[in-house]
Amino acid sequence: MGNNFHQAGIGTREGLARAPGVYRLTRRLVILTEIIAPYRIPVFNALAQRPEIELHIIFLSENDPTIRQWRVYKDEIRFQYEVLPSWRRRIAGYNLLLNRGVRSALNRIQPDVVLCGGYNYLASWRAANWAKGHGVPLLLWSESTAFDRRRRYSIIEFLKKRFIGMCAAFVVPGKSSQNYLSARGIPEDRIFIAPNAVDNSFYSKLAEDTRSDEAKVRARHGLPPRYFLYVGRLVRDKGVFELFDAYARVKSEIRSQVGLLLVGEGSDHDALAERASQIEIGSIQFRGFVHREELAEIYALADAFIFPTLSDPWGLVVNEAMACALPVIVSDVAGCAADLVRDGWNGFVVSPGAVSKLASEMTKLAEDPDLRREMGGRSRERIDAYSPATWAEGVAKAVMIAGAARR
Repeated sequence: MGNNFHQAGIGTREGLARAPGVYRLTRRLVILTEIIAPYRIPVFNALAQRPEIELHIIFLSENDPTIRQWRVYKDEIRFQYEVLPSWRRRIAGYNLLLNRGVRSALNRIQPDVVLCGGYNYLASWRAANWAKGHGVPLLLWSESTAFDRRRRYSIIEFLKKRFIGMCAAFVVPGKSSQNYLSARGIPEDRIFIAPNAVDNSFYSKLAEDTRSDEAKVRARHGLPPRYFLYVGRLVRDKGVFELFDAYARVKSEIRSQVGLLLVGEGSDHDALAERASQIEIGSIQFRGFVHREELAEIYALADAFIFPTLSDPWGLVVNEAMACALPVIVSDVAGCAADLVRDGWNGFVVSPGAVSKLASEMTKLAEDPDLRREMGGRSRERIDAYSPATWAEGVAKAVMIAGAARR
């Protein structure tokens, strides 16, 4: 794809922002991030609406079809952006993405602040070096936590340490990432929280509409009368094998009434299908990849959402499930757990791989409709604080403070 620049209905701010010798009331911000993910568009739109931010997004690719089949909702974009020419390959399970045009894009835009959504692409290092050479503050949008399994690789830790050393400030989604950076010696005043968010209103509205026409929606999707729901990649690190083991330990009379439904694709699908065939009582369904419109309907009719991951920087599917007013069961290594789930209030928090505990919490929710309703309502209440506008406010604060220190 060519190096295309898109106005997307947003004009640049002139006047005070560009007049020489006049105090800048705005900051020109470039965010460098991988793909046009549908869940990022609402937060970027919210940031573009901030009067103090002149936003430009540089995407390294439109999508990554080797992992997910997300649609690219360009009609919803309300910010300036461009997609760099790219070359992508997956080699031995690793994602190799190379780009052209990073420096020329930055030279053209002349940002006051650069925010990189990670350090694992060559384009991020080129942007970091450009920022250093031009005296522009570099910020890292970091979701790493102390539970990240990638920490076992010394080369990754070495690269991360080098990149962190180049950064003026950090944007994190919540407590787990904040604590991780603090443990690495980053001062508190250089860490800014911008809570990870999805378009809550989109999911909650579709969930309400679904429940008002439940029989029709359930028939259209072929959904069982009751089910636990998992959404995510079907790979071992997501804890799906432990989820199957937990489901098998739930009492047979419950399994005969409450199925297990998995939405997503992944390399361990066949092994999971074999494991499912060994569970004699109960219903396990694999739905493959589902786009967000149908996904909200599937969330809405579940008894509970389960995210048993063994390692995950956040887990935006938990945000989505909570916006659909579901009780949630989340492993404590998920980055979102410390912020979104209060154990025993809107769901349960379990240790990764704690199969017996997971089965016990699934049983509690399956047996108590009042508990499901109360916890689901609390999930919907809690997720309101994790909105695109709140994310944009956190990023804007980081950018304005870091930008004020530009040399």
